[in-house]
Parts: sequence; structure tokens; C-alpha cells
Amino acid sequence: MPIHYQTTLDRTFHALGDGTRRQILAILATEGVRSANELRAPFNVAQPTVSKHLKVLERAGLVTREVDGRVHRFRLNAAQLREAEDWLARHRGFWEGALKQLDHFLDEEDE
Repeated sequence: MPIHYQTTLDRTFHALGDGTRRQILAILATEGVRSANELRAPFNVAQPTVSKHLKVLERAGLVTREVDGRVHRFRLNAAQLREAEDWLARHRGFWEGALKQLDHFLDEEDE
């Protein structure tokens, strides 16, 4: 697996590891492009706090920023989420198979 892929995936999962950032992504997914101020409103936090979350999401490639004067607007980048989903799908198959084998083994031990 290329180093770049691992770094990108690491950033994606780091960004998704925070509930506020997941909520920001949900807002962008359902409501479309939003300004930083519009994204801040539901959280009742200072603008610098939301700005830090947005920078993490942007570094992970999960959002893109458009600047219009002093207004920064953010858009969801679903392609990056699909990359994480593909990684999870590949590993889900392995773990489901391993759990089925464990279940079978435990059933045999009970008999």
C-alpha cells in the first residue's frame, strides 16, 4: 500500500474520530455548501474552535474551501469518504469471516 494512501487514510480516520467534525460533515451532506459561520451556529462555540475543526477536515480532504472576500464556504468532498468506505469494506469481509470461524469453533466446543 503506497505511503500517500496510508497518510490520506490516516487523516481521514483522524478527522472522522471527532463527533463535532462528523456533525459538520452531516450538515454539509444534507444542506450543501455552508459558510464557516453557518457551520458554527449549531455548536454554540467560538469561531476559532470551528475553524480548527474545519482545517482538520480540509487537510483530510473531506471538505473543500471557497473564499469569497471574508466569507469562507465549505463543501463536502464525498470522494474522500468513499475511499475510507472502500477500506472498511475490504476489512469487513476479513473480520466477518474470522468471526464466523470463531463462532463455528465455539459451537463445536459446546458440543
